[in-house]
Amino acid sequence: MSETIIDVSGLSYKVGKKYILRDIDWKIKKGENWILFGLNGSGKTTLLSIISGYHGYIQGNISLYGEEYSTFSTRKEIAFVSSSFFDKIYSTESVLDIVLSGKFGMFGVQYDIEDVDLHKARWLLKEFNVGEFIDSTYNVLSKGERQNVLLARAMMNDASIIILDEPCSGLDVYARKSLLNKIEKWAENPDLTVIYVTHHIEEIIPVFENTLLMKNAKVYKKGVTEELFATAVFDEFISG
Repeated sequence: MSETIIDVSGLSYKVGKKYILRDIDWKIKKGENWILFGLNGSGKTTLLSIISGYHGYIQGNISLYGEEYSTFSTRKEIAFVSSSFFDKIYSTESVLDIVLSGKFGMFGVQYDIEDVDLHKARWLLKEFNVGEFIDSTYNVLSKGERQNVLLARAMMNDASIIILDEPCSGLDVYARKSLLNKIEKWAENPDLTVIYVTHHIEEIIPVFENTLLMKNAKVYKKGVTEELFATAVFDEFISG
């Protein structure tokens, strides 16, 4: 039986009297790749920022590889890409520092940086077509450029779990196709687990065999992607 690498049980978070997440249960096993699908405001980004170690919660339990949840160790194991989250964090920070911070899962460069880290950061920026912005600050970049900087940041720490929160947002057609090809290769790697967040059905590629549907801060259904996106089930999800 495959090892459970992420185990979320009874997870809740609220602001005032409003629940942003309520009673979330979700198990992810090694080798599985998941789509997290829901309309805007359903709680997707909040859930994944909690799982990634960047956000607190009020109730429930999370374990990673069977170990008790720890912010620092979680950020080292999980690469989190979310412009809707990091746009609230970054402004005048340099692109290079943002990418380097991904090695430690921090918001800034707080540890010694070695030449090998600088080389890797520069290579990643070129790989994601933003190498010319290495000396720029985050706030002057376009939405698509910011997304690519965050993707480069995520690749700095060789994480075993990659969470992609609407990674195609802001990308043009060519860049979107190129990124989806990269994501497909990542998901085919048995040593990686990829969680992909979207509300665009056309972005769901075959390597994502499992889906969790979220609605109104709760898990609506979870299971086999093909079954959950069957016409009758999906129509009920959208309209119900």
